[in-house]
Amino acid sequence: MRVWIDLTNSPHVLVMRPIIELLRADGHEVRVTARDFAQTLQLCARFQIDHTAIGHHRGEKLSAKAAGLAQRSGALVRWARRNGPFDLALGHGSNDVTVAAALLRIPCATTFDYEWATVQHTVNCRLAQAVVVPEAIPPERLARYGAVPKLGRYAGLKEEYYLADFEPDPAILDELGLDDAEPIVVVRTPPEVSLYHRFEADRFGAVLTQLRDGGGQTVVLPRTPAQREQLREAGGFILPERAIDAQSLIAYADLMISAGGTMNREAVALGTPVFTSFEGRLGAVDEQLIAAGRLRRLTDPAEVVVAKRPRGEEGAGERVRRDPRAFARLLAAPVGGL
Repeated sequence: MRVWIDLTNSPHVLVMRPIIELLRADGHEVRVTARDFAQTLQLCARFQIDHTAIGHHRGEKLSAKAAGLAQRSGALVRWARRNGPFDLALGHGSNDVTVAAALLRIPCATTFDYEWATVQHTVNCRLAQAVVVPEAIPPERLARYGAVPKLGRYAGLKEEYYLADFEPDPAILDELGLDDAEPIVVVRTPPEVSLYHRFEADRFGAVLTQLRDGGGQTVVLPRTPAQREQLREAGGFILPERAIDAQSLIAYADLMISAGGTMNREAVALGTPVFTSFEGRLGAVDEQLIAAGRLRRLTDPAEVVVAKRPRGEEGAGERVRRDPRAFARLLAAPVGGL
């Protein structure tokens, strides 16, 4: 079987990495395309995933997204015609590959774990032949997208599948100049391009200021070069200059604060205490984690207490490791499974 996988954002590299390895180990040919956005291409290089870079992010405005979808989908169609034929196309929320696959009549599966990205899911769920989501998402929330007849549902978190073979590497501490005897806080910024106006302007900004003025070890993982420059000007933070082993960093951290979903759930999967500062509508996965006490919603900066946490003791969290082959089987549903 010839499989095409498209990666459009940093977390997609992590999710698809074990799928690529499993498919290749089973003798299938896998080709990968990737969009130049955030750390997607850097992570492909770090995980030694051969890929063809096609397109870049066009911005957050709906008109820019529509233009980007049309242009990149067209580029993917041309690439696939030169490199195909393909038996199956896969993406994690990639509208581009779903549209291209539909135009080329390639069976396609899409996966996601946040159900309120309405425009994205309206495109993907209607065009794909399989929609793979966590069991935590009630099917009725996906009915508007036409997804229910195509659903493949998996237990737990997607992070528990792709981190199944993961063990933290202490080299990350030396790489960033961190002292494991002192508290380590990791912060992932929100997706907004500008952070400068946010200092002391809202809860997330107030926490950044609190951590900066506390003089501790705070590693901030910005999403864009503009955010990096603004944080550098503010001072007081450790700012990695390239894609790092973020999973090891999270595993060694004493606290994680993130406005994004994937790193929050990585912290949950690795047993690291975590606050979510996400300001949008919560998805079912996060609702379930908050109800279970595995994720805390940031409502008051005073709740953020920086201290060393116990390791391997009560409160440190239990790791759940799930077989990525079960995830792969769901993605392969359009061609009858693996």
